[in-house]
Order: sequence, then structure tokens, then C-alpha cells
Amino acid sequence: MHPILKPALRRGWRDLNTIQFGVAPAHALVLGPVDTATGSFLPLMDGTRGLPLLREEGKRMGLPDEHVDMLVRRLSMAGLLDDATGGGEAADALRERSGAMDRLRPDLASLSLMAPEPGDGMRRLAARRVMRVQVRGAGRVGAVMASVLSGAGVGHVDVMEGGVVEPWDVAPGGLPADAVGDRRDVAARRAVRRAAPDRPPRRVGRGAGDPGEGEAGLSLVIIAPRDGLDAHAPDPVTAEPLISSGTPHLYAGVIEGTGVVGPLVLPGTTACAGCLALGRADRDPTWPRMVAQWRSGRARHVSACDLALSTTVAGLAAAHALAFLDGAATASAGVRWEASVPGFDWHARPVPPHLTCPCGAGVADKGAHFTEAPEPHDTMAG
Repeated sequence: MHPILKPALRRGWRDLNTIQFGVAPAHALVLGPVDTATGSFLPLMDGTRGLPLLREEGKRMGLPDEHVDMLVRRLSMAGLLDDATGGGEAADALRERSGAMDRLRPDLASLSLMAPEPGDGMRRLAARRVMRVQVRGAGRVGAVMASVLSGAGVGHVDVMEGGVVEPWDVAPGGLPADAVGDRRDVAARRAVRRAAPDRPPRRVGRGAGDPGEGEAGLSLVIIAPRDGLDAHAPDPVTAEPLISSGTPHLYAGVIEGTGVVGPLVLPGTTACAGCLALGRADRDPTWPRMVAQWRSGRARHVSACDLALSTTVAGLAAAHALAFLDGAATASAGVRWEASVPGFDWHARPVPPHLTCPCGAGVADKGAHFTEAPEPHDTMAG
């Protein structure tokens, strides 16, 4: 182990005996009391020395081995210490790719804040390289999200979409203007490759999760349709293969100036598209009739999906996806997040499992009770 104080956290002395690690309250911690010798010793934990050398340096400063070991344990338990050589073989292989590591250092620093164990942030970053994510949709939301995931180190990001790139599909970080007229899936995959820090680890043969081989083996499927109705009111039928294969999937999109992220569906555990439809029909008996009309009468005009909102949705959805892939708790499991222009005020709406949905999440969760907030609507009297 080569201890290093987490570089992501700024340090400052609150007084002669107390150090504060971090500025933002979410991750800031205070350490004290700290004597003069210990305070002088702390900068030596910069990742260049192993524990034996640190003990030798401590002795020269009048600090016994027991004191150094206790300090390392204390900082480690507080989540303030990282291991510059930790993370395992996959992490070592990534460190050897200096160009990729330089691109991913900000992501590693962020992961270190969420991973308390020394070396765990690097382990999670390395694990992303072998994960397989499929994004269904290559519009302003889907293509940007796919590029963000690729740029964050997810090794295998595939995009599925039909048709050709239209001028209104173009977005910074997504499909470029010179892709207009090209096949959407081909253009989106080019964008994914451009965003990648390096080539992912080579895969031997065709494996589950390759295009055309179904859902088995995919770490996550993100449904980000260009038509936001399919994210706001997803068709349960299209999600049946994902439910039956046990593939986690996340919805994201924009409809009529409203951004939607979630729910993240963990088949058999959290609410699915069927639960969403059944729950809405329970509250509004006319809902199935309205959805049927909207689906059969697809609008031919360009959707209300401005760049600021679509980029915000893509970023939030990618963040939730990465949290799930990294094994962290994500706030979109069984929850839908919505924000509308011009306020961009995000609201979390729980999506409870439905007892009658064939996905089985309602039966597994029948002991819990959820109440979804009623959706606001205006009634116009003529």
C-alpha cells in the first residue's frame, strides 16, 4: 500500500490543532487534535512511499511506528486515504495506459470521494472498461449520453437507432453537423469512439451483449428515444425482453419541454414500465385511451427539446447510470425525476411496484407502501 491523502479534497487548518479536509459539505471532514509533528508528517502521504518508508520517515520526526500505523488506520476509516497502487490487476493495467489515465483523472478523483476504501475508486474505474451498455436512441439525449458514458471510461457502449441524422438531431457532445444524412446508429457509434479515452480491452469472439444478440450480458440498457412519449409513457410490451432477461434498464427523454430521467428498472425488484402504466391508469382511468391516441397519431413536427434541457437530461441520466454501474446507490431506482422549462426545478416522483404487474416487483415489495404525488395539470374552462 502506498497511502495518499485523497487529492480531490482540499486541506486547510481551522486552528493550530485541527485540519479540515474538503470544501463542500457533502464530503468535508475535520480531523483533530493534530500535533505539530503529525501535521508535518501528513504531506509525506503523497502516494510515493509505502508503509515501511513512511515508518522510517516518521521515526526521523519523532513519531513511533504505532503512531504512524494508527494515523493511517484513522484516515482510512474516515475515507480520507487512498492507495496509489491499489485496485487490483485491472487497475494496474489501466495505470499503464498513461494517455487514458490522464483523460480519466477527474473521474477517478470523483470516484475516490464515493469509494471509502483505499484503492476502491481505481478499482471501480478499471471495472468500467469491461462493462457493456446499450443506448436505444440517438437523438439529442441518447447520443450525448452515450458519448458521456464512453468518455467516463465505460468500455463498450453501443447505440441502436434507425433512420438518418436530421439537422435537429445535432448537439454538442452528440451527433455533429457533418453527420447529417448519415445513418444515426453509425454516426452515434463514431461519436462514442471519439469520446473514448482509449480502446477498450479486447474481447475474444462475439459475446452476449453484442448488437443483435439480445439483452443477456448487458450491464445496463438506457432507453432514450427521440420521441419523448416513449420515455414519459413507455410501452410495457417493448420492455418485456428486458424484464424476462433480468436486464437493468433506465428511461430518459424530453417531451414538450419536460425532461424525464427514470425510473431505473431492476427487474423483479423495482417498478417497471408496466407498473408505471397500471399505476397511472388507477389514478386516471382515461390514461390508456389518451396514450393510445398519442401513439397512433405521432406528431410530424419537430419536438420541443431545446439544447439546454436535453443536455441536462443526458448528463443527469448518465450520472445515474454510472452510479448504478459503479455499485453505488442511485436515486432513480423506482423513482422518476422530472424538470420543465423554464424553471428546471427537478422533482422526484416515486414509481411504486404494481401488485398486478406480471414483472413481480409488486409481489416482492407488497410489504412497502408508496404514495405517488399527483401530477399537476391545468383545467381550462371555456
